[in-house]
Amino acid sequence: MAYSKDFVKRAVAYKQEGHTFKQFQQAFGICSQSYYQWVEKLKNGHFDVKIKRQRARKIDKELLKKAVADKPDAFLSELAKPFGCTVQAVFYMLRKLNITYKKRPSPIRKNQKNNAASI
Repeated sequence: MAYSKDFVKRAVAYKQEGHTFKQFQQAFGICSQSYYQWVEKLKNGHFDVKIKRQRARKIDKELLKKAVADKPDAFLSELAKPFGCTVQAVFYMLRKLNITYKKRPSPIRKNQKNNAASI
């Protein structure tokens, strides 16, 4: 679990005021090993929060949304050409964006006579 820098500073200051590890653990719910690691990181200045970076992708989500809005009836292969990727890549990205291509506005009524006769 990641703790904020302020929390870590408060916890270290609390322990350095002279409280025991038992009191420290009850107050903050942190073990002694974490305390020593935090003290070391604060001394060295290596306690910066890591920035979560999104991995680079071929398909830009916003551009794909715009392409779908411009041509809602386009095939996946037509959408894949400008991005230089496969049809499957476009399919999976659309699924991540919760965009579907089901074009059935009303239910299909097939074999109505057979169904009515069987009831």
